[in-house]
Amino acid sequence: MPKEKTKKQKKSPPKVQAFQSVKGMADILPKDQNWWRMLRQVGFSVSELHDFYFIETPILEPAGLFEAGVGQSTDIVEKQMYSFKTKGGDLVVLRPEGTASVMRSYLEHHLGYFASPLKVFYYGPMFRYEKPQAGRERQFHQWGFEIVGDGDPVYDGQIILAALSFYKALKLKNVKVKINSIGCRVCRPNYRQRLKDYYNNRRDKLCRDCKERYEKNPLRLLDCKEAGCVELRAKAPIILDYLCQNCNNHLKSVLELIEDNGINYEPDPYLVRGLDYYNRTVFEFYIPEVDYALGAGGRYDYLSEILGGRLMPSVGVALGLERIIEAMKIQEIPPHLKAKPKIFFAAVGDKAKKASLKLMQELRESNIAVAEALGKKSLKAQLKSADKQKAPLAMIFGQKEAFESTVIVRDMRSGAQETVVLNRMVEEVKKRLH
Repeated sequence: MPKEKTKKQKKSPPKVQAFQSVKGMADILPKDQNWWRMLRQVGFSVSELHDFYFIETPILEPAGLFEAGVGQSTDIVEKQMYSFKTKGGDLVVLRPEGTASVMRSYLEHHLGYFASPLKVFYYGPMFRYEKPQAGRERQFHQWGFEIVGDGDPVYDGQIILAALSFYKALKLKNVKVKINSIGCRVCRPNYRQRLKDYYNNRRDKLCRDCKERYEKNPLRLLDCKEAGCVELRAKAPIILDYLCQNCNNHLKSVLELIEDNGINYEPDPYLVRGLDYYNRTVFEFYIPEVDYALGAGGRYDYLSEILGGRLMPSVGVALGLERIIEAMKIQEIPPHLKAKPKIFFAAVGDKAKKASLKLMQELRESNIAVAEALGKKSLKAQLKSADKQKAPLAMIFGQKEAFESTVIVRDMRSGAQETVVLNRMVEEVKKRLH
């Protein structure tokens, strides 16, 4: 018996793979908007109170800027920079930090003529190709304060106070400052040699990264978090025993300023920074609940000279915004924002919907925020959206109202409503919102 021919089954088209964000590059979603709006509002407010001017540098910078300024032997330059060649053959990077960019701008545009010292703040994304970790992705955001052009310890104190004002305005509790000095060109070479002498017969106990740091940047040996390296550090010489008189006096003055302002601080003789341009005062900000810094900074008197300018004493700090949000969540601090009350505009019928854009624009031009769901055809569905957005007032505009040049104003809490003429619409809404 012949086999029946079966119908050939059609192959379904292959599924198109949905795109996802690049690893370590996170979206900032609408549900998180209050956190980010609060950080920006607090940041601009604190910056203005402390007399800092806004500066914004490009995301792309010449690779040499960071190779020279940050240091060839740092983790950032060796492992973490996103670098590529442009079509013109220039080697550029996504900026991994903000300070070198600010100093480049200072020198390029002669900003010392604008103010001396120059006090600026910046806000924006930074990029480092490192393993994503708590509070830090490969694209992360920083708020930075920089004071360029003066070596007086009072400016170290001002930078620390600006950072603490930022945390205080966000209601973060128990923020502590760890502080140290890493010396200067005069005294640091002697300490570096003492450090190498100490680790010389212990190199076999160092982790792989620290074996390289021993040759290139021995101060970074104190920064390692590997258990074996932390154990060795406990008996390492401390730089405070090798500071020159000028560095010692500078640190003493900074600590006096901190104490005079009642700042909770902890001297940390092993605190160093991962960037080569730092000297003298270095500091980090912590809270007890987390084991990473919420912000860090220090003095960088030689950076201008490294980049081709003259010696320009400077100090700054960078605050990690993702880490701050994480800390606020841990301390259960909600993003308290005084939201601008907005009304909800509902329109039913083609004629009413067509006229609604002009009416909503009239309200917005009077500084009244307006929400809508005009794509929903029924009044019930639109008012459901009004409830969801917690709008205090709804304006209902239908065919009858369009014909009579009126609009219904409904109090969404009590349900009471009143019909008002359109030429008094703005006045009536303002009266009910205040």
